[in-house]
Amino acid sequence: MPTRTPIEVSIAVSRAVQQADVDVIAAYPITPQTHIVENLSELVANGELKAAFINVESEHSAISTVVGAAAVGASTFTATSSQGLALMHEILFIAASLRLPIVMVVANRALSGPISIWNDHSDIMAERDIGWIQVFCETGQEVYDAIFHAFRVVRDPNVQLPMIVNVDGFNLTHVIEPVYLFDQEEIRDYLPEHRQALKLDIDHPITMGPVGIPEVFTEAKKQVDEALVNAKQVVQAAWQEFGHRYGRHYAPVETYQVEGAEVLLMTMGVISRTAMGAVDRLREAGKAVGLVRFRLWRPFPLAEFREAVAHAKIIAVIDRHLSLGAHSGPVCLEVRAALYDLPNRPQVFGFILGLGGRDVTVNDFAEIVARAERYATTGPEAEYTLIGLREI
Repeated sequence: MPTRTPIEVSIAVSRAVQQADVDVIAAYPITPQTHIVENLSELVANGELKAAFINVESEHSAISTVVGAAAVGASTFTATSSQGLALMHEILFIAASLRLPIVMVVANRALSGPISIWNDHSDIMAERDIGWIQVFCETGQEVYDAIFHAFRVVRDPNVQLPMIVNVDGFNLTHVIEPVYLFDQEEIRDYLPEHRQALKLDIDHPITMGPVGIPEVFTEAKKQVDEALVNAKQVVQAAWQEFGHRYGRHYAPVETYQVEGAEVLLMTMGVISRTAMGAVDRLREAGKAVGLVRFRLWRPFPLAEFREAVAHAKIIAVIDRHLSLGAHSGPVCLEVRAALYDLPNRPQVFGFILGLGGRDVTVNDFAEIVARAERYATTGPEAEYTLIGLREI
């Protein structure tokens, strides 16, 4: 029987990347993702991972380096966070448009200003439209498993797109948790050999990244969108095979205590574990409350989400980012759009909490449920509700 090993989640990430047998790692240190690439650099330096570890001068250079390496057929990995992800912004679109199978971990952290090194989702929510597959994790085991899943997906010849694994900064990256670690033989059959469908090769020349004149630009973007939407089938199939092989099951939309629930909390990331505690407490108090979480964020799992909330009367969407000037959080905006054309759709109310690493408690979720029930009768007090807002 496999045993669980206490391990820092960041180190579990680097262990999984090692086992995925990557060729090139390029990274620049930024809190709170630094432990991942520090450990990878040690594995390379010690000869435990036969890969090129490239020290670069910025996150822009890191993503540019892995784009170049992936373009010639290398299996690549990088990691970043917050301002580092923002600095990559220009190149992220290029990686998707060139159909490059890159895996990146984003240790989610607030964007400035003011300066914050603590966790929320503002960094990744600013990158919703880059064309990358994106998933969210809640526990160390899920993070470790997600790295293998990501390499499996991006290496599929029917996908050939980059993928982001979102890991809450500090609240998950720096936590020591018991994790089932694979022996290399256990994971070998799940991970396909890295073979790239499109790559630069002087013996078989192709063009990558040419100018897109107006006559072809729309069609090129449409192709990337279709590839991203169609990737959902591969994402799901890879999860299903993982569950069949190893007994841990993942899905685009996951639920907790939704049977008979009239009010559903909607979360993403590590705060989902706290939300589960709140659901248990509220159920004990006689409240018909459940929880729905997005694991797959891009491509947006529309059908699975609609099915998960089909019988709810109220949805309380919790965002960890405020879309400034949009009067809402980004997840709430997308949930409302996803349900807009449905008859008898549930009432949707937006709540924002945990910005810049502020603690999120069971009582916060209890307050959200109480407010959502009140808003269903009286109407919301505002377009969104900031939980825990203080006078400063």
